[in-house]
Amino acid sequence: MTMDAIVNMNAKSSCKAWVVSISMGLGHMRAAYALRDLSYNDIQMIGDPSSSSPGEMNLWNNMRNSYELLSRLKNIPIIGNALFSIVDNLQNIPPLYPLRDMSSPSYQTNLIYSYIKKGIGKELYEKIITHPLPVIASYPIAALIFDYYNYPIIYSIVCDAEISRVYVAKDPKKSRIHYLAPTGRSVQRLKQYGVPDERIFLTGFPLPKECLGDESLNILRNDLAQRLFYLDPENRFWPLHKINVEYFLGSENMVFKNDRIFTITYAVGGAGAYREVGYEIVKSLRENIIKKEVKVNLIAGMKKDVNNYFKEALKDLNLTENDVPIIFSETFPEYFAKFAQCMRTTDILWTKPSELSFYAGLGIPIVMCPPLGSQEVYNKKWLLEIQAGITQEDPKYTNQWLLDLHRYGRFAEAAWDGFLKARKFGTYKIEEIVKTGTFLRETNPLRR
Repeated sequence: MTMDAIVNMNAKSSCKAWVVSISMGLGHMRAAYALRDLSYNDIQMIGDPSSSSPGEMNLWNNMRNSYELLSRLKNIPIIGNALFSIVDNLQNIPPLYPLRDMSSPSYQTNLIYSYIKKGIGKELYEKIITHPLPVIASYPIAALIFDYYNYPIIYSIVCDAEISRVYVAKDPKKSRIHYLAPTGRSVQRLKQYGVPDERIFLTGFPLPKECLGDESLNILRNDLAQRLFYLDPENRFWPLHKINVEYFLGSENMVFKNDRIFTITYAVGGAGAYREVGYEIVKSLRENIIKKEVKVNLIAGMKKDVNNYFKEALKDLNLTENDVPIIFSETFPEYFAKFAQCMRTTDILWTKPSELSFYAGLGIPIVMCPPLGSQEVYNKKWLLEIQAGITQEDPKYTNQWLLDLHRYGRFAEAAWDGFLKARKFGTYKIEEIVKTGTFLRETNPLRR
């Protein structure tokens, strides 16, 4: 690429970028969806027939199938845990301590570069180079592909609290990739893998604007104030935190509207993991649901088999979707739009500690299913450290332990801790970086 083209790219980048993702689970696409206002010519799907040759598609499909297999291995009776451990070891994240130099390429890094040399991602690169703009990749391999071809401006969104060496190029110091990190610990990891400070931005995970509102976070402040009322039925939280809450959320939001029902949302993983937990939750809370004491949403994502499983579960419990809404769509934009609207009136989000862990920044307490994979172990650890997540007890007794914690105000505490400690301004910070090349570091919870 010529110097004139690079200068032209910087000029154009004041408003748009190529946003690149992949259909592998939902986490990477969820990050890209939040940045759709930045995207030029819609979100580009790497590993999709529209941007990949038949040969590339075979490589991508092998990777995608391996990911979904990993998410389901634990459900295999007797041998599931052993098989899962073998596969998970290939993407294991080593302990952070003792601090040491981990900049040497890993086995996984070398494997990915062998795929890149075979041409994986080349067709999308050739499409994008015809209209050069900054590239924002929500999937690490996409960033590595563009780096391999010496594309000048590349941003890689980190989608977990801690990450493996696979996010980073073979030679981190010569790489052009800039990283958009969600947590301080992920910044530490990137430095340990050899990425220079000047190419790391601690932005936070990009969250949907439908849940944030404008840059004053007007929607989030209103929704969170109402959520805190629903999460504190016996007035345990408010006497301790009212002044603090009013300071950050605004006195105009301190009036309880009481216009809906206390709501729990259960979301399966993108590959459909832990669908049976949703059934047990609804079964346990069935009488509370019928009495309109609790509302439960079931998130099936984009999996038809999960959607059908939930429908059959409701029939088995003599309930309908009027009693327990199921959120499902066959298209990414529609699903993510539905999910974002659901989050606005969700009081507790129950899911595995995936990228949804970062929704704690919206002031939504997270009930955590057992983690699947090394990165989810660290996401869980992060949620516990900031006191925004609670490990699930037996789903069969949800009507006992969860409602006890609700009465004690424990979920209200977790919601407020998540809001204060997790970054929620990532979407706007990433826009700022793309437009200006840098960003202003903030300490106010409403600006970080």
